[in-house]
Amino acid sequence: MDDMPHEHTPLTRWDPASLAEVADRFCDLKTPWWVAGGFAIELAVGHRIRDHGDIDVLLLRRDQLAVQQALPDWKWWAVDPPGSLRPWASGEALPESVHDIWCQPAPGEPWRIQIMLDEAHDQEWVSRRDPRVRRPIDTLGLISADGIPYLAPEVQLFYKAKEPRPKDEADLNAALPTLTDNQRHWFVHAITQAYGPHPWADRLLR
Repeated sequence: MDDMPHEHTPLTRWDPASLAEVADRFCDLKTPWWVAGGFAIELAVGHRIRDHGDIDVLLLRRDQLAVQQALPDWKWWAVDPPGSLRPWASGEALPESVHDIWCQPAPGEPWRIQIMLDEAHDQEWVSRRDPRVRRPIDTLGLISADGIPYLAPEVQLFYKAKEPRPKDEADLNAALPTLTDNQRHWFVHAITQAYGPHPWADRLLR
């Protein structure tokens, strides 16, 4: 059954696309997109931090069909909670419960790109973790020296702060010296609002 990825591609079988390939595939989109995850932190600090099991690209939910335009010949799989994969049909609008899409060039090939969908209201990004955490969409990301858009480090770290893993701590340690006062204060306010008292807050305000 070609519609069942677990029979052909193990969920752990990743061959992440390079940043250059991601940029090449998404550069013609008319909608905003950003490299996310650990690669976003590396673009922010300007050097490699650690190995990566995958590569993430963030789009706004309202622009989700742009993924199918960027990867027209690929297979797309929606991650239905609590974690099962199902084919994402061409032109299908995914429900708000779906935040992730896994993409592979063809059945049986490794996963190459993970898409993350986030919310927006008019010209504001709205965090799915807490709708009180928001900011203008045009401040959500930055552009690397190579012209690659990536998620601002304080926004990416905000998501990593919910349940930090060792790799998230490594990303925080690398990014912390590069954060401006404005980035730190936004970050502290966001994690406190969304998660309550947080051990990262004291480090950010030192």
